[in-house]
Amino acid sequence: MRILIVGGGGREHTFCWKLAQSPQVSQLFAAPGNAGTAAIATNLNLGVSDFPALKAAVLEHQIQLVVAGPEAPLVDGITDFFLADPQLKDVPVIGPQKAAAALEGSKSFAKKFMQRHQIPTAAYGEFTADKIAEGEAFLEQMQAPYVLKADGLAAGKGVLIIQDLDEAKAALRKMLIDQQFGAASQTVVIEEFLQGIEASCFVWTDGKSYKILPYAKDYKRIGEGDTGLNTGGMGAISPVPFLTPAIQKTIEDTIVVPTVQGLQTDQMPYVGFIFIGLMLVGDAPYVIEYNVRMGDPETEVVLPRIQTDLAELLSAMAEGRLAEVDLQIDPQVATTVMAVSQGYPEAYEKGKVIEGLDQVRTATIFHAGTQLEGDQIKTSGGRVLAATALGDTRQAALEKSYKALAQVCFEGINYRKDIGFDL
Repeated sequence: MRILIVGGGGREHTFCWKLAQSPQVSQLFAAPGNAGTAAIATNLNLGVSDFPALKAAVLEHQIQLVVAGPEAPLVDGITDFFLADPQLKDVPVIGPQKAAAALEGSKSFAKKFMQRHQIPTAAYGEFTADKIAEGEAFLEQMQAPYVLKADGLAAGKGVLIIQDLDEAKAALRKMLIDQQFGAASQTVVIEEFLQGIEASCFVWTDGKSYKILPYAKDYKRIGEGDTGLNTGGMGAISPVPFLTPAIQKTIEDTIVVPTVQGLQTDQMPYVGFIFIGLMLVGDAPYVIEYNVRMGDPETEVVLPRIQTDLAELLSAMAEGRLAEVDLQIDPQVATTVMAVSQGYPEAYEKGKVIEGLDQVRTATIFHAGTQLEGDQIKTSGGRVLAATALGDTRQAALEKSYKALAQVCFEGINYRKDIGFDL
């Protein structure tokens, strides 16, 4: 099988790494890929939402399956593009059609979906520029802290949590009138703040049946002890010790099943991944958000624990026979620690030479923001690489991840030393 992975981050490198182990895979392609994917796949220098260019590549390389990594091509309608094209319609895309991708593309859409299907989530209101007075009145009824979310995609930066009421009102005006997040904040969702502990649930579905993958917990803040600015993710751990079998059963019954059935009821065909961001309040799980793709860096701890052939899983999803496949999970703990550029998540420099990768023995290095220049691997993003290890205990796995990062260096390398500190 010839497979194309669309995307160029750590998630996509992990998919390539796992697929490269399958005897069913004859050739791998990544668009645009990175220095890590270059070692196991053919990189194609294409934009993730450049559908005509992706079409040409699929036809030229006789690609038989496409996996959409990031959210942008899904929200832009890559699956619909393939289905509507006579030359592409028989090439399956793992990823929902545009209508269902709005679960991630629009916070308002996702909230209405949850309300319609009685899926537990925080109370909310949604407001536009002509309803600012109503938005301010809504804030006055809420308890601090105040949660404001840009409705559309804002590259992970569109969520504000504010303690002071006047600041929250000012932020609402900035989002709606000054368009702080551009078109993404033409509508703002104001949410009740849920106090609890977060976890990530991953559901793979062929539109009828589903599989729940290993749960994970990621660490978003740049600083140790979960302090400082939000990032795309500084590390992750799987499994999650506080998610007992009883809580997992509640998540499946009250969230996963109504989500999959809700997509069917609403006649939104969905073949792909559903990331469910959870907040556990006591023993009660609530949905904070949906993503219509795998999380990053959670993919770097979830896929290494899957023992079933990944190509077989993806084929089964595409062919509507996921229920037939036995999902085998490695009982070991997986940990990943993300090394980032100096200054990230604010301004940072690119083009720093990465050294020591050939010395790493204790972990697998997944490339996130890297590129090849001649025979040198250089940084090309804020999040540069992730060191993933497996161990019988969380501590054993973390020791391997940190030992690996101690052997890698680039100017300004930064990573958190406390991943898993709260477990």
